[in-house]
Amino acid sequence: MTSTVVPETPESSPPPPPSPSTLLQPSQKKRPSKSSRVFRAFRSVFRSFPILAPSCRIPASVPGHHHHGTHVATHGGGGGGARVVTGTLYGHRRARVTLSLQDNPRCLPLLVLELAIPTSKLQQEMSSGGLVRIALECEKRAAPAGRVGLLEEPAWTMYCNGRKAGYAARREPTEADLGVMELLRAVSMGAGVLPLAADRSDENAGEMTYVRAHFERVVGSKDSETFYMMSPDGNSGPELSIFFVRSG
Repeated sequence: MTSTVVPETPESSPPPPPSPSTLLQPSQKKRPSKSSRVFRAFRSVFRSFPILAPSCRIPASVPGHHHHGTHVATHGGGGGGARVVTGTLYGHRRARVTLSLQDNPRCLPLLVLELAIPTSKLQQEMSSGGLVRIALECEKRAAPAGRVGLLEEPAWTMYCNGRKAGYAARREPTEADLGVMELLRAVSMGAGVLPLAADRSDENAGEMTYVRAHFERVVGSKDSETFYMMSPDGNSGPELSIFFVRSG
Protein backbone atom coordinates (compact mmCIF):
# COMPACT_ATOMS: atom_id res chain seq x y z
CA MET A 1 0.00 0.00 0.00
CA THR A 2 1.34 3.40 -1.02
CA SER A 3 1.61 5.95 1.77
CA THR A 4 0.75 9.58 1.12
CA VAL A 5 3.29 12.14 2.19
CA VAL A 6 1.70 15.27 3.57
CA PRO A 7 3.95 18.30 3.10
CA GLU A 8 4.79 20.25 6.19
CA THR A 9 2.96 23.52 6.60
CA PRO A 10 5.53 26.31 6.68
CA GLU A 11 5.42 28.60 9.63
CA SER A 12 3.87 31.95 8.88
CA SER A 13 6.47 34.63 8.46
CA PRO A 14 6.29 37.70 10.71
CA PRO A 15 4.72 40.81 9.17
CA PRO A 16 7.17 43.19 7.54
CA PRO A 17 8.17 46.26 9.57
CA PRO A 18 6.33 49.50 8.76
CA SER A 19 7.82 51.53 5.94
CA PRO A 20 9.86 54.54 7.06
CA SER A 21 8.21 57.91 6.60
CA THR A 22 9.19 59.82 3.48
CA LEU A 23 7.74 63.10 4.74
CA LEU A 24 10.16 66.02 4.76
CA GLN A 25 10.91 68.61 7.38
CA PRO A 26 8.75 71.72 6.94
CA SER A 27 9.97 73.97 4.14
CA GLN A 28 9.29 77.61 3.30
CA LYS A 29 8.37 77.00 -0.32
CA LYS A 30 5.12 78.62 -1.41
CA ARG A 31 2.42 76.47 -2.88
CA PRO A 32 1.13 77.37 -6.36
CA SER A 33 -2.48 78.46 -6.78
CA LYS A 34 -5.04 75.91 -8.00
CA SER A 35 -7.90 76.27 -10.45
CA SER A 36 -11.45 76.93 -9.35
CA ARG A 37 -12.52 73.75 -11.13
CA VAL A 38 -10.50 71.65 -8.69
CA PHE A 39 -11.96 73.52 -5.71
CA ARG A 40 -15.54 73.07 -6.95
CA ALA A 41 -14.90 69.36 -7.41
CA PHE A 42 -13.52 69.16 -3.86
CA ARG A 43 -16.64 70.82 -2.46
CA SER A 44 -19.05 68.64 -4.42
CA VAL A 45 -17.32 65.44 -3.29
CA PHE A 46 -17.33 66.46 0.37
CA ARG A 47 -20.96 67.56 0.21
CA SER A 48 -21.93 64.14 -1.11
CA PHE A 49 -21.07 62.53 2.23
CA PRO A 50 -24.11 61.51 4.35
CA ILE A 51 -25.36 63.89 7.04
CA LEU A 52 -25.49 62.26 10.45
CA ALA A 53 -25.72 65.04 13.03
CA PRO A 54 -27.54 68.36 13.66
CA SER A 55 -25.77 71.58 12.76
CA CYS A 56 -24.73 74.52 14.89
CA ARG A 57 -26.15 78.00 14.41
CA ILE A 58 -23.87 80.49 12.70
CA PRO A 59 -23.15 83.66 14.70
CA ALA A 60 -22.84 87.06 13.08
CA SER A 61 -19.15 87.22 13.95
CA VAL A 62 -16.48 85.95 16.28
CA PRO A 63 -15.61 88.78 18.68
CA GLY A 64 -12.15 90.22 18.35
CA HIS A 65 -11.30 88.54 15.05
CA HIS A 66 -11.24 90.46 11.79
CA HIS A 67 -9.09 90.43 8.70
CA HIS A 68 -8.45 94.15 9.13
CA GLY A 69 -6.00 95.23 11.78
CA THR A 70 -3.98 92.03 11.56
CA HIS A 71 -0.87 91.18 9.66
CA VAL A 72 -0.33 88.20 7.44
CA ALA A 73 2.53 85.85 8.25
CA THR A 74 5.18 85.96 5.55
CA HIS A 75 7.84 83.49 4.56
CA GLY A 76 11.13 83.92 6.31
CA GLY A 77 9.91 86.95 8.25
CA GLY A 78 10.12 89.25 5.23
CA GLY A 79 7.69 90.46 2.60
CA GLY A 80 6.30 88.47 -0.25
CA GLY A 81 2.63 87.87 0.49
CA ALA A 82 0.49 85.69 2.71
CA ARG A 83 1.70 82.42 4.10
CA VAL A 84 -0.30 79.51 2.76
CA VAL A 85 -0.34 76.15 4.54
CA THR A 86 -1.98 72.81 3.82
CA GLY A 87 -4.78 71.84 6.18
CA THR A 88 -6.24 68.34 6.45
CA LEU A 89 -9.31 67.33 8.45
CA TYR A 90 -9.67 63.58 8.76
CA GLY A 91 -11.14 60.85 10.95
CA HIS A 92 -13.59 57.99 11.19
CA ARG A 93 -17.17 59.15 10.69
CA ARG A 94 -18.28 58.37 14.24
CA ALA A 95 -14.99 59.36 15.88
CA ARG A 96 -13.49 62.76 16.64
CA VAL A 97 -12.01 64.63 13.72
CA THR A 98 -8.31 65.51 13.59
CA LEU A 99 -6.81 68.69 12.16
CA SER A 100 -3.31 68.57 10.67
CA LEU A 101 -1.42 71.63 9.40
CA GLN A 102 1.61 71.29 7.10
CA ASP A 103 3.81 73.67 5.14
CA ASN A 104 2.97 71.49 2.14
CA PRO A 105 1.67 67.93 1.60
CA ARG A 106 5.19 66.46 1.54
CA CYS A 107 6.22 67.84 4.93
CA LEU A 108 5.82 66.59 8.47
CA PRO A 109 2.89 68.22 10.30
CA LEU A 110 3.39 71.54 12.04
CA LEU A 111 0.37 70.80 14.23
CA VAL A 112 -1.85 67.79 14.93
CA LEU A 113 -4.97 68.68 16.92
CA GLU A 114 -7.79 66.34 17.91
CA LEU A 115 -10.98 68.41 17.78
CA ALA A 116 -14.01 68.01 20.00
CA ILE A 117 -16.60 67.07 17.37
CA PRO A 118 -17.20 63.89 15.35
CA THR A 119 -16.16 63.80 11.72
CA SER A 120 -19.80 63.32 10.69
CA LYS A 121 -20.82 66.58 12.36
CA LEU A 122 -18.11 68.56 10.61
CA GLN A 123 -19.23 66.96 7.34
CA GLN A 124 -22.71 68.35 7.88
CA GLU A 125 -21.46 71.79 8.85
CA MET A 126 -19.41 72.06 5.66
CA SER A 127 -22.18 70.61 3.49
CA SER A 128 -24.79 73.09 4.74
CA GLY A 129 -23.50 75.84 2.44
CA GLY A 130 -22.80 78.36 5.21
CA LEU A 131 -19.59 79.58 6.77
CA VAL A 132 -18.22 77.28 9.48
CA ARG A 133 -16.34 79.00 12.31
CA ILE A 134 -14.25 76.97 14.72
CA ALA A 135 -12.87 78.96 17.66
CA LEU A 136 -10.20 77.42 19.88
CA GLU A 137 -9.46 79.26 23.12
CA CYS A 138 -6.93 78.68 25.89
CA GLU A 139 -5.69 80.63 28.89
CA LYS A 140 -2.21 82.01 29.35
CA ARG A 141 -0.13 79.92 31.70
CA ALA A 142 3.23 80.37 33.35
CA ALA A 143 5.96 78.77 31.27
CA PRO A 144 9.19 77.72 33.03
CA ALA A 145 11.37 78.62 30.03
CA GLY A 146 9.64 81.58 28.42
CA ARG A 147 6.44 81.94 26.44
CA VAL A 148 5.06 78.87 24.69
CA GLY A 149 4.17 79.35 21.04
CA LEU A 150 0.45 79.69 20.41
CA LEU A 151 0.16 76.51 18.36
CA GLU A 152 2.20 74.62 20.95
CA GLU A 153 -0.48 75.01 23.63
CA PRO A 154 -1.64 71.52 24.67
CA ALA A 155 -5.36 72.02 25.37
CA TRP A 156 -8.14 74.19 23.99
CA THR A 157 -11.80 74.93 24.60
CA MET A 158 -13.58 74.55 21.27
CA TYR A 159 -16.59 76.44 19.92
CA CYS A 160 -18.37 75.53 16.70
CA ASN A 161 -20.36 78.40 15.20
CA GLY A 162 -20.72 80.02 18.60
CA ARG A 163 -21.64 76.91 20.58
CA LYS A 164 -19.29 75.22 23.01
CA ALA A 165 -18.41 71.82 21.58
CA GLY A 166 -15.98 70.48 24.18
CA TYR A 167 -12.21 70.32 24.36
CA ALA A 168 -9.50 69.89 21.75
CA ALA A 169 -6.04 68.49 22.45
CA ARG A 170 -2.72 68.90 20.67
CA ARG A 171 -0.65 65.76 20.23
CA GLU A 172 2.53 64.58 18.61
CA PRO A 173 1.88 62.85 15.27
CA THR A 174 1.17 59.15 15.80
CA GLU A 175 2.04 56.36 13.38
CA ALA A 176 -1.58 56.50 12.20
CA ASP A 177 -1.36 60.27 11.60
CA LEU A 178 1.84 59.89 9.59
CA GLY A 179 0.24 57.05 7.66
CA VAL A 180 -2.57 59.39 6.58
CA MET A 181 -0.06 62.04 5.55
CA GLU A 182 1.87 59.45 3.52
CA LEU A 183 -1.29 58.35 1.71
CA LEU A 184 -2.06 61.99 0.87
CA ARG A 185 1.45 63.11 -0.15
CA ALA A 186 0.36 63.65 -3.75
CA VAL A 187 -2.93 65.38 -2.82
CA SER A 188 -2.87 69.16 -2.50
CA MET A 189 -6.64 69.65 -2.45
CA GLY A 190 -9.60 67.27 -2.35
CA ALA A 191 -11.84 65.03 -0.28
CA GLY A 192 -12.56 61.33 -0.13
CA VAL A 193 -12.34 58.06 1.78
CA LEU A 194 -9.12 56.41 2.95
CA PRO A 195 -8.62 52.62 3.18
CA LEU A 196 -8.72 51.07 6.64
CA ALA A 197 -5.65 49.30 7.97
CA ALA A 198 -5.95 45.51 7.79
CA ASP A 199 -5.50 45.05 11.54
CA ARG A 200 -7.97 47.68 12.72
CA SER A 201 -10.38 46.59 15.45
CA ASP A 202 -12.61 49.70 15.51
CA GLU A 203 -14.50 49.32 12.24
CA ASN A 204 -17.61 50.39 14.17
CA ALA A 205 -16.22 53.93 14.09
CA GLY A 206 -16.98 54.04 10.36
CA GLU A 207 -14.82 54.60 7.34
CA MET A 208 -11.97 57.10 7.38
CA THR A 209 -12.76 60.29 5.44
CA TYR A 210 -10.66 63.36 4.77
CA VAL A 211 -10.86 66.85 3.34
CA ARG A 212 -7.75 68.82 2.36
CA ALA A 213 -7.42 72.44 1.26
CA HIS A 214 -5.07 75.43 1.32
CA PHE A 215 -5.44 77.79 4.28
CA GLU A 216 -4.29 81.39 4.59
CA ARG A 217 -2.56 81.91 7.92
CA VAL A 218 -3.28 85.34 9.41
CA VAL A 219 -1.40 86.36 12.57
CA GLY A 220 -3.15 88.94 14.73
CA SER A 221 -0.64 88.84 17.60
CA LYS A 222 1.42 86.36 19.57
CA ASP A 223 -1.86 85.29 21.17
CA SER A 224 -4.14 85.04 18.14
CA GLU A 225 -3.97 83.38 14.74
CA THR A 226 -6.61 82.53 12.15
CA PHE A 227 -6.60 80.01 9.32
CA TYR A 228 -8.96 80.76 6.43
CA MET A 229 -9.81 78.06 3.91
CA MET A 230 -8.88 79.51 0.53
CA SER A 231 -11.03 79.62 -2.59
CA PRO A 232 -8.69 79.57 -5.62
CA ASP A 233 -11.07 81.55 -7.84
CA GLY A 234 -11.07 84.41 -5.32
CA ASN A 235 -14.79 85.03 -5.89
CA SER A 236 -16.12 83.61 -2.65
CA GLY A 237 -15.20 83.87 1.00
CA PRO A 238 -13.83 81.03 3.10
CA GLU A 239 -16.22 78.19 3.92
CA LEU A 240 -14.19 77.33 7.02
CA SER A 241 -12.32 79.60 9.43
CA ILE A 242 -10.32 78.33 12.40
CA PHE A 243 -9.44 80.82 15.16
CA PHE A 244 -6.76 80.23 17.82
CA VAL A 245 -6.99 82.64 20.79
CA ARG A 246 -5.00 82.77 24.02
CA SER A 247 -6.50 84.99 26.70
CA GLY A 248 -5.97 85.94 30.30
